[in-house]
Amino acid sequence: MSRRPFTRALLSVVAPGGARGLSILVYHRVLPHADPLFPAIVDAERFSLQLDLLRRCFNVLPLPEALARMRTGSLPPRAACITFDDGYADNEAVALPLLRAHGLHATFFIATGFLDGGRMWNDTVIETVRRAPVDTLACDCLGLGMVPVGTPVEKRMAVDLLLGALKYRPMHERVELAARIADGSHARLPNDLMMTTAQVRSLHAAGMEIGAHTVHHPILATLRAPAARHEIACGRDALEAITGGKVGLFAYPNGKPGQDYLPEHVGMVRALGFDGAVSTAWGAGGDAFQLPRFTPWDRSPLRFALRLAHNLTYPAALAA
Repeated sequence: MSRRPFTRALLSVVAPGGARGLSILVYHRVLPHADPLFPAIVDAERFSLQLDLLRRCFNVLPLPEALARMRTGSLPPRAACITFDDGYADNEAVALPLLRAHGLHATFFIATGFLDGGRMWNDTVIETVRRAPVDTLACDCLGLGMVPVGTPVEKRMAVDLLLGALKYRPMHERVELAARIADGSHARLPNDLMMTTAQVRSLHAAGMEIGAHTVHHPILATLRAPAARHEIACGRDALEAITGGKVGLFAYPNGKPGQDYLPEHVGMVRALGFDGAVSTAWGAGGDAFQLPRFTPWDRSPLRFALRLAHNLTYPAALAA
């Protein structure tokens, strides 16, 4: 017997519609095939299964429509939206065909400073660890000495260690130190991880929503106010120039309320004329400029749906 009616009934209880019960899922990458080094990253087969579940059990809406209906109290039961952060090339090459095959819409929040051959600092770290032709990385610049990377387990541990050591350093320092570790490893790093300008236009032409995600993906809470405002505004302006359309939605980089962004940044987004913004806080509620997002990690479709339902049972954190 299908568990779908039970799942839909449960979701209708926690997501009755009106002004509440909106689930916003967040993805970063959809790989063509599973990554043995990082098996938690969604691949095409797994993403397609998740889209099938969302299509069958939820009312999937474009995020701008969901935001407007939330404000008027007219959300349907089991409302959901799909979003992507950062601007990886596989979003257009792998995820877009699957979204179209399932008849679903998504919003893509893109950091414009990495388009056309750029690479985010965290990917410099990850790909250095993955591709290093040595068994240890010299990380004296971080006070970590020699970090082992000879086995898959060591590689995963090294990535967690290095990302943690760099994440909350000033933006220019993160980039510089990641590059120094990469240069010392002699690893050959890819320059095609992020979208091209043409791929952004392709997403827009396919009817997908394009959202702003700053230029260089800084932790806004670490910037002075003029620099933070510049990052927010210039990222939007660049995307509007690329697409020729309005960019009305924003995603806070990293997105933890009170840690990665502060109330002053919510005020900046409002003042710059955005229609709404999303965080990475879990839970339900929030306001139009701090909408929470959550994606279950479960491989079982039933557990995936149940975890989404559970996520709607407690309030999301806000920057306050």
